[in-house]
Amino acid sequence: MEDDKLDMTATTDTSDAADMADAPQPRPQSLVLAFFGNHVLDEGDLCVYSGSIIDVLARVGTGEQAVRSTLTRMVNRGLLRRQREGRKMFFGLTPQAVRILEDGGQRIWRDGAVNEDWDGTWTLLGFSLPESWQRQRHDLRSRLTWSGFGALYSGLWIAPGHADVRGAISELGLDAHVKVFHARADAFTDVGLMIRESWDLESIAARYVAFDKRWAAVSPPADPVATRLRLVAEWLRIIRTDPRLPVQHLPPEWPARQAQETFRRIAEETAGSAARMAAQMLETVPLRSA
Repeated sequence: MEDDKLDMTATTDTSDAADMADAPQPRPQSLVLAFFGNHVLDEGDLCVYSGSIIDVLARVGTGEQAVRSTLTRMVNRGLLRRQREGRKMFFGLTPQAVRILEDGGQRIWRDGAVNEDWDGTWTLLGFSLPESWQRQRHDLRSRLTWSGFGALYSGLWIAPGHADVRGAISELGLDAHVKVFHARADAFTDVGLMIRESWDLESIAARYVAFDKRWAAVSPPADPVATRLRLVAEWLRIIRTDPRLPVQHLPPEWPARQAQETFRRIAEETAGSAARMAAQMLETVPLRSA
């Protein structure tokens, strides 16, 4: 995936640029998905002119060629639909992309990053794949990580609560190779130790600490569209690798809580102004039936 360096000086003031100097560089596809999630998903069946998408992503330093190649790849992967209107090309969401964005929205806005209502249950998933199925193994592990699973053993993964991965397993065509159970840990099992062995808590915590450090002092932005785009793309990257482990089994003062407060504050501060700015910038047309 092509990544262009972020050029924050073009869209924010000097202090904001300094604060974001060590920010991770989002992939163009992540930015495109964040763009559609921010400005298209809740507006109905719309297509956006490619030039509008290029203009918006330029505000976070992503070049035109990177955007165009990313849009093409996303069409080939079934995430976007092309729609020609005269000499212009527009792009709209496919049902698969809508599901991805709605799932991300559930994680971002409703589930949150802090799990305080765990009921003590675990989802156990066991799989056995032929050694030659390297791609399928990678895809399965990626889906499991996104769904909050950690590797208890090489072929046995666990997640807190009742994690429903039936759809993901079926999409990968692995139903015959996967077994799923729901259970509770026995009294002699050290749940805290099990969590520390199955997930890299230090890395998860470090990502939240770094996010909060970068964003906590950000002042009201001159460019709310660019700020919100970077904010949501980075936050989603963090929470998609966070299994939302039960907070009572995590170290004291787990940093996800403070980072989430920072994220929600800035998201609220930019929501209205970013929507108004996007409405003026974006050229859209209704999405035609396939």
